[in-house]
Amino acid sequence: DFILYSALKDTFERKFGVSPIFYVRAPGRVNLIGEHIDYCGYSVLPMAIEQSILAAVSVNSSGQIRLANTDAQYQDYMVSCSADIFIDRNNPKWHYYFLCGVKGVQEAFGITELAGMSCVVDGTIPPSSGLSSSSALVCCAGLVTLEANQKYMTKVAIAEICAKCELYIGTEGGGMDQSICFLAEAGTAKLIEFQPLRALDVKLPNGAVFVISNCCLEMNKAASSYFNIRVVECRIATKMLAKARGLDFSRFLKLAQVQTELKASLKEMLLLVEEMLHVEPYSREEICKVLGITMEQFSADLLSDNTQHLTQFKLHQRAKHVYGEAARVLHFKSVCDSEPADSIQLLGELMNQSHISCRDLYECSCPQLDQLVEICLKSGAVGSRLTGAGWGGCAVSMVPRERVEYFLQAVRDAYYLCDPLRAAMEKQSLFVSKPVGGAAVLLEH
Repeated sequence: DFILYSALKDTFERKFGVSPIFYVRAPGRVNLIGEHIDYCGYSVLPMAIEQSILAAVSVNSSGQIRLANTDAQYQDYMVSCSADIFIDRNNPKWHYYFLCGVKGVQEAFGITELAGMSCVVDGTIPPSSGLSSSSALVCCAGLVTLEANQKYMTKVAIAEICAKCELYIGTEGGGMDQSICFLAEAGTAKLIEFQPLRALDVKLPNGAVFVISNCCLEMNKAASSYFNIRVVECRIATKMLAKARGLDFSRFLKLAQVQTELKASLKEMLLLVEEMLHVEPYSREEICKVLGITMEQFSADLLSDNTQHLTQFKLHQRAKHVYGEAARVLHFKSVCDSEPADSIQLLGELMNQSHISCRDLYECSCPQLDQLVEICLKSGAVGSRLTGAGWGGCAVSMVPRERVEYFLQAVRDAYYLCDPLRAAMEKQSLFVSKPVGGAAVLLEH
């Protein structure tokens, strides 16, 4: 860490001619289980990882926020402290993610004139890899803005602000990434619950380690509509299930709300999906007819900006994944809590089921991820699954401690070294991870 900070300090001093007065670190995360269910209202089970976004900052009276990045492919940016901060959701550049965090804090406190600051950002999270590099950048910026403007709030409050302000760039996430970024503690994974937001420790088994491997295909959530299409399909499935059970569907936006209202178990919700939603994709016409709404209402109330083009919706598959995955999260935590003799096998099996569900029902995998997961299982992992949004990015594998060296070499040989592009990325693409603490401010001494 010391080497990273001193290199960042040197870059800052060369760039701005002064020394930084504080640093902010915001970690990435790996989600062990519970994919694409946070925005449906369900608990997830992530841990923060050592890879993080770092920022070096000085505060001044220039009336400007000046942003620079240690990576030359990301251009410098400057904005006036008194200007209305503009975020272009059709052009998701790195500085707009940073400005999401700035704007979120500015609006929360009603700050009319932000403190002037200079900021250099560095990062060790591979971009667009499903390890939450974009959310870590938003959280880092939120914490930078709090510190620079001498404002204070609880970790839960800043996590909730950063979850909401990512909407400025058009990502309708559920809050997992921002919550673990702030609420993480070293040595433990967390079960993150929503409404109200809270984080419970989950002790992982001693005999296993988690290894992250990047399939080397980047996926930028904000630059494509895949992610928001799934959010929309879950929202429509919510309305259809509520309607099927005679509820006022206009009150429900998330699949978890229907379960709560019906006082049903997850098993009962899965049966309801089988009974009420057909496997064939739904057309706009059929959904409007069932819900008794117009095409205009459908577009305005149920679709997002980047999903207006959709004509077909897979409701059965998406709802089945969400309720099944929510059950796997609870099962995973109960195995960790009760520590049975075969806990590693049980957890591995849950991870494998999760990947199959993401691949077949949620369709958020890709051929490269499926190939990588298969190689990981053949190389000695007891469980392996995509992690993050999917459509590229990373897999997380649970490997018995004594098999780790063999596993790393086998995956290296079978996935990375046989392809020149992957071989060049291998050092930052395949690594063992342990749970670290959440975002923090470090003052320059």
